[in-house]
Amino acid sequence: MLKISNLTASYGLSQVLFGIDLHVDAGEVVALLGRNGMGKTSTIMSTMGLIHATGTVEFNGRPLHQIKAYKIPQAGIGLVPEGRHVFPNLTVRENLIATAANRHHAENPWNLKRVLELFPKLAERLGNYGNQLSGGEQQMLAIARALMTNPQLLILDEATEGLAPLIRLEIWRCLDELKNLGQSILVVDKNLNHLLRVADRHYILEKGRIVWSGTSTELRTDTSAQQKYLGV
Repeated sequence: MLKISNLTASYGLSQVLFGIDLHVDAGEVVALLGRNGMGKTSTIMSTMGLIHATGTVEFNGRPLHQIKAYKIPQAGIGLVPEGRHVFPNLTVRENLIATAANRHHAENPWNLKRVLELFPKLAERLGNYGNQLSGGEQQMLAIARALMTNPQLLILDEATEGLAPLIRLEIWRCLDELKNLGQSILVVDKNLNHLLRVADRHYILEKGRIVWSGTSTELRTDTSAQQKYLGV
């Protein structure tokens, strides 16, 4: 579904990505791991056309690196960005319907009713503005907003960062449910225990390079890689 080949990117004169190769297949959950500052967000921003990069990014066989950034979500990729970025002066309802679409004719599309069933807390806050929500509620809203575009691939950058433990569990419950529904997902997070359970495969970034890749079973048993690349 998503295929990234030899991706390089820079901020000014500082190169941050060095030949990234990764892929996400249909129905797969893939985790992008690494310590802070290793290039995870840069990889996602490059994929979404938000920073200049070289190499190739293909989605369902279509080259994305040759099109405008605003057309990439229309191609079928939903982004839940780091920091959530909900619209602060729109209500929860308005946030959800502002970009809602079913461009790829999903048989059972995400709509307002379905996302509120997935996140019942949002149903209680439909009339509240984005800047009146807690951090956890904003993250739920950001995920629900992305789902309302009915993406073929959902990308979550720092899925549970800075959230209270109970809210984190709610987000992982959501990801479990999405996986069971066959949703393709690329997720960045630091909670290895949950990722080992949810994700099918993992890529580890170190200083802008992929230094390890494999299945959850392989990563679970490779304690040296965990300690070397993910330990604090």
